[in-house]
Amino acid sequence: MKKRIIQRAVSGQPLPEGLPEILRHVYARRDSEAASAWQQTTQALKPEQALKGIDAACQRLALAMAEHQKILIVGDFDADGATSTALAIRSLRKLGCQQVEYLVPDRFRFGYGLSPELVAVAHAQFNPALIMTVDNGISSHAGIDKANALGIDVVVTDHHLSGETLPAACAIVNPNQPGDTFPSKHIAGVGVCWYVMVHLRTLLRQQGWFSQQGIAEPNMADQLDLVALGTVADVVRLDRINRILVNQGLARIRHGRCNEGIKALITVAGRNQGHLQSSDLGFALGPRLNAAGRLENMGQGIACLLSDDPAEALQLASDLDMLNQQRREIEGEMQEQAERYLADIPRTDHASGLALFNDEWHQGVIGILASRIKEQLHRPVIAFALAGDDHPDMLKGSGRSIKGLNIRDVLASIDRQQPALIHQFGGHAMAAGLSLARKDFETFRLAFAHEVSIQLGNTPLEAIIESDGPLPAEQHQLACARLLHLGGPWGQGFPEPLFDGLFILHEKRLVGRKHLKLRVSPHNGQQIIDAIAFNTREEDCPEIGANVHLAYRLDINRFRGQESLQLIIEQIEAPEKAPAIVLSTEITA
Repeated sequence: MKKRIIQRAVSGQPLPEGLPEILRHVYARRDSEAASAWQQTTQALKPEQALKGIDAACQRLALAMAEHQKILIVGDFDADGATSTALAIRSLRKLGCQQVEYLVPDRFRFGYGLSPELVAVAHAQFNPALIMTVDNGISSHAGIDKANALGIDVVVTDHHLSGETLPAACAIVNPNQPGDTFPSKHIAGVGVCWYVMVHLRTLLRQQGWFSQQGIAEPNMADQLDLVALGTVADVVRLDRINRILVNQGLARIRHGRCNEGIKALITVAGRNQGHLQSSDLGFALGPRLNAAGRLENMGQGIACLLSDDPAEALQLASDLDMLNQQRREIEGEMQEQAERYLADIPRTDHASGLALFNDEWHQGVIGILASRIKEQLHRPVIAFALAGDDHPDMLKGSGRSIKGLNIRDVLASIDRQQPALIHQFGGHAMAAGLSLARKDFETFRLAFAHEVSIQLGNTPLEAIIESDGPLPAEQHQLACARLLHLGGPWGQGFPEPLFDGLFILHEKRLVGRKHLKLRVSPHNGQQIIDAIAFNTREEDCPEIGANVHLAYRLDINRFRGQESLQLIIEQIEAPEKAPAIVLSTEITA
């Protein structure tokens, strides 16, 4: 789908002194509060005491450690949940906890969160005195009630939006719970867990724990490699705090100060550890970690992140890589099925919101499928699959939204209007999950389309590219690309710089069957630059010698120890066909 280009407006907010010109150009078009984190040190992080409930949570953890009670960590089955689980286990062990285990959630048996069934398994298998949830728990009312009935205390650490009531946990740490004043409402589950461990170390220090145990205080910054991976993989907004956490984690990874599991994931993904970018975490490491939770269970992923043996970690990472290949094959087949279904419907008949179901779809891949269809059609999509053999009459859905529509609010509105329709739901503004009876799919499909159309109102359903505008010919340099890499981390809410402008096309050739390798020169410059357009057909590109309008990123091509400038092309058009460029009237970060 061709996209309309909108140039980001300049915010007019003051920027730090001494910024290179190209970073000043880019930062001026982004959230000024996040851009101010140019000096991204851990000293700039907000104190963990601002998190409501953190003291009660750490008091309970400290009591469990002092009395040698068994602590059980229960996470989620995605990358945020896996990194949160690994961080909690690693941190508690370094803090001197001798009784800590983790339970790997199985999405196909228990679904999301601390369900009563999962609590029963935890009780029978581990008999813990305390369960600590990471990246889940804020909506686990029934599961926490079950734990309380069994005499198990529960500490919830989460970042998802809460419902109208909170579960009866002995402590809840979640920046999105009512009454919390922590400045970042976008921090990932792994970030919340890290803050809890930092505060627990402070409390243990005050209690004289480390001298009593004869152990050194651990440096909690050593766990920021996990925080960086989980934060980027969970696609949370990179506000000031998240940018600092990710930047610090990336710095440690680049300098080899990361755990063996992350090193192994970098190896199997074919990435350069010394030059790792946030995009590598999101598009290379995260998917391999997520593949375990999507196709089997997250046990392999957590084991990889907990391994301190390089050979073992590499074998586990290789297994994850194979699972990711299987995931991509399954996803490709599902996408073809969805596209054939949509092809039979006139484009003008596509609803504002689409709910799709196929009884052959894999439950672990429907979230990615929804994301792919959303990108193609630029409208919110929920993909459904059968819930599994234990619940043959139920469906599980995973949804992805577009900017300007909170998909969780849509589900909440449907639930208020038809209370018996949705069995469970939860999530974020941009992603959500739910379950419903198979017989109710058609009712839900119509209700979803209707509610989306109401909430979107007259908002046009068109895909856009947000550009930082034209780049002067003299700034198409390797040095500028290096500065942009250093100016990150880039990600959700703080997007990687993208420019647009006119070029002359000198060469083009197909590589890898579906990518175009090009050589272009700026319209007002002489330099010829290598460029690549991924997933682009040769017929979609104008002829050699033509003027072309490109939306592109400055990138560094590294080959045999040499570096050169390369453009990553997001969209290519002949100027007469190029979409109109619109100047945005607001900051879109």
